[in-house]
Amino acid sequence: MAVWDDVVGQDRVTAQLAAAARDADALVSAEQAGREPALGEEPPSADPGGASQMTHAWLFTGPPGSGRATVARAFAAALQCVSPDRALGGAPGCGFCDGCHTALIGTHADVEIVRTDLLSIGVKETRDLVRRSSLSPAGGRWQVIVLEDADRLTEGAGNVLLKAVEEPAPRTVWLLCAPSVEDVLPTIRSRCRLLSLRTPPVDAVAEVLVRRDGIEPDAAGRAARATQGHIGRARRLATDERARARRAAVLKLPLRVDDIGGCLKAAQELIDAAGEDAKQVAEEVDTKETEELRAALGAAAGTNGRLPRGTAGAMKELQDKQKRRSTRTQRDSLDLALVDLTGFYRDVLALQMGASVPLANDEVRDSVQRIATASTPERTLRRIEAVIACREALDRNVAPLLAVEAMTVALRAG
Repeated sequence: MAVWDDVVGQDRVTAQLAAAARDADALVSAEQAGREPALGEEPPSADPGGASQMTHAWLFTGPPGSGRATVARAFAAALQCVSPDRALGGAPGCGFCDGCHTALIGTHADVEIVRTDLLSIGVKETRDLVRRSSLSPAGGRWQVIVLEDADRLTEGAGNVLLKAVEEPAPRTVWLLCAPSVEDVLPTIRSRCRLLSLRTPPVDAVAEVLVRRDGIEPDAAGRAARATQGHIGRARRLATDERARARRAAVLKLPLRVDDIGGCLKAAQELIDAAGEDAKQVAEEVDTKETEELRAALGAAAGTNGRLPRGTAGAMKELQDKQKRRSTRTQRDSLDLALVDLTGFYRDVLALQMGASVPLANDEVRDSVQRIATASTPERTLRRIEAVIACREALDRNVAPLLAVEAMTVALRAG
């Protein structure tokens, strides 16, 4: 299986990356043969008069669920491919060799996968990455840094990263992922090659769920339609009963905002559900992290023994990190509910306008039809705008309950 097989609906992007991987392989092969071509120089594999498709920094953008991180990982694996078939003209990225396999599962010594479950990536973490990027590959063909959440870099962290992207080490490649180019500092994006991904087709998402995850075709199709091509959410919806239950509760909300009391109650339940998600993550991760740190600092695991003098700061730092992670988990869960709510009103608008498109929420067609009949397209658009305004308010750190209450009241008014 080639490394590109899990990249869904991005044929143009994968073609460009495959060409870049071939040129990157030729660059390293030429260096190992005794010459040292630079990035941008014509490699031996390039057409006469052509330029190398490889460069030292890439920026992958696309809507949520388009597979930005999957594409970046696949490209990282192709850059580390050591398949013997390359000597016979085979393309890098076989998916079977040690280089491909370890890069894909995240254990390759020269592929650093960076993601955050916090609200931002700070200067300290970025400086660590820059130091890592200055090293030569330990055993692979390239030193690859995959930054899955480049949009979460603080301004200071972005300025730290700029120098490394501007003047990289000879065999270091930066792969940055962000929802849009506007989410990355202009000085950084101007030094990267931009590749824009699209939302994958629903049928393609359903096919990969069946092939890769063994999900039944009907369930895969329903999940792909419900999430409108978001690969990660589709997989979770098809495999997690709790996710389906939470989504079903969200889709009932439009029928529960007939009065102010119903609006406030529905808002509180949305917040409580998001808080429950954050609590589940904390139960799974926080306890383990705390016990591991206590053991590392000299306190016996599972006891309330006193920590050695001078270690309170380390525990406080961990607690602050866990609190920030809980905040992001709650916001992400709430944002997911708002996306589902937007999809509901999108279906309402489709019925009102007589659009010949399949409903994303066909399982609640009766509710969609009821709202569509009792309203007008203008009111539906205002309701969609209210949901979008709520998401924007949450991004600006408005208190979640106040933002959601304002939204539910606006949904009632229409």
